[in-house]
Amino acid sequence: MLRTLAMEILDEIDRQGVEYGDVRVENSRQENITITGPHPEVIRQQENTGYGVRVLVNGAWGFAASDDLTVKGAVKTAKKALAVARASKRCQTGKRPFLPAPKIEDRYVTPHERHPFSVPLEEKIDLLEQAATIMLKNRGIRLARAFFDASSTDKFFASTKGSSIYQEIITCGAGILAYAIKNGEMQIRSFPNSFRGNFATAGWEFVKELDLVGNAPWVADEAAALLKAKPCPAMDDATVIIAPDQLALQIHESIGHPIELDRVFGEEASFAGTSFLSPDMIGSFQYASPKVTVVADATAPRGLGTFGYDDEGTPAGRVPIIEKGILKGFLSSCGTAPLLEPGTPSNGTCRAEGWRNIPLIRMTNINLEPGTWDFDDLVSDTANGILLETNTSWSIDDKRINFQFGTELAREIRNGKPGRIFKNPVYTGVTPVFWNSCDAVCNANYWQFYGTPNCGKGEPMQIMHVGHGTPPARFRNVKIGSSRK
Repeated sequence: MLRTLAMEILDEIDRQGVEYGDVRVENSRQENITITGPHPEVIRQQENTGYGVRVLVNGAWGFAASDDLTVKGAVKTAKKALAVARASKRCQTGKRPFLPAPKIEDRYVTPHERHPFSVPLEEKIDLLEQAATIMLKNRGIRLARAFFDASSTDKFFASTKGSSIYQEIITCGAGILAYAIKNGEMQIRSFPNSFRGNFATAGWEFVKELDLVGNAPWVADEAAALLKAKPCPAMDDATVIIAPDQLALQIHESIGHPIELDRVFGEEASFAGTSFLSPDMIGSFQYASPKVTVVADATAPRGLGTFGYDDEGTPAGRVPIIEKGILKGFLSSCGTAPLLEPGTPSNGTCRAEGWRNIPLIRMTNINLEPGTWDFDDLVSDTANGILLETNTSWSIDDKRINFQFGTELAREIRNGKPGRIFKNPVYTGVTPVFWNSCDAVCNANYWQFYGTPNCGKGEPMQIMHVGHGTPPARFRNVKIGSSRK
């Protein structure tokens, strides 16, 4: 059915003599489960099917989408996209370059062992209830939650260049959360990450590997301990080691978004701002210290931003972003890459949230490459410092320069050894100053992948799945403090 609808649409737009056209037909399934202390609170399953059509006519774009799965509906939607393109031509100020992806015929399916939708609902609920029940055994825990989310998207892409690409993208993940409450104060502890846990392009085996039940006791213990902890001390020149779960979000906000080329050109401005970067910085701007190398890798196994082809039919790839501290590239699309230099192809980072939306430049997996340090050696080498773990809040300005992050827990490092825990830690900085203060990155043994299923961009808002792999890293002269006394 996906292919038949796509071919009907392509036939219609071909008859109109467009410069270029493509169609995405998608069927998407989602499942969300929330267990609260220890009973099911939310069990949600949904499915939708539809298609989106893009056409380029005399240098102007048109887009239309529909869930009318009849041939008549498909032809009508194609004509609507053509009408939008012709109307857009009236307000066009100049013709922009567009270099479409070459003809590709392929099939891609997310590697997995057990499809999450083949797992009985009772098995999923039982696992989550066990974890929540264990956390509630700690007397300091007033509320415990466990989560499971999964999605499966079948999509067929076809273009007037002759491409014919089928993909099935499977994702799932889970997490647990303990609330400790006493005398009007609340502290929380999450695993394996905040905001519902961790997610990957994988099957049910990924959820099992998280071992929510086995990790539930310490999550509850640390949440309860935070109630008795002192607030994080304030310092203007702290040495901090940032754990992978928090560093993943730091990478997301202060590297991932600024390197989106539509932001760089000012085309994405009204939602979450533009970027402090410019094209002439490539190859010369000292974004970070020489210890820092960052890549955008849409081929990384299990990355939540992993796929076979983006929504313009460009193959997934591995793209250098920062090499030993120097800015090397941006995330691009078929319409923005040629603006850097004529003839430059897209690096495959243009995706849409479902069939209803037009593709935008989106992060794939923005990863910090491993360094050389063993984690225990890094702690021993830190005379006095703070280890920051697990995000609770974030704020960053419209240019992606000034930021502030809060974490669930700060762990004191004193004389090279872990010490007390502190509550309500926050840290702040200026993006290039902060990244240039990085003087140590741990090795591949400590590298972890985190999936972010809720990256927002665009108006109307599109939510995208992206990923970040990183080991712990150390930063000098960081301003830290407590969000509450």
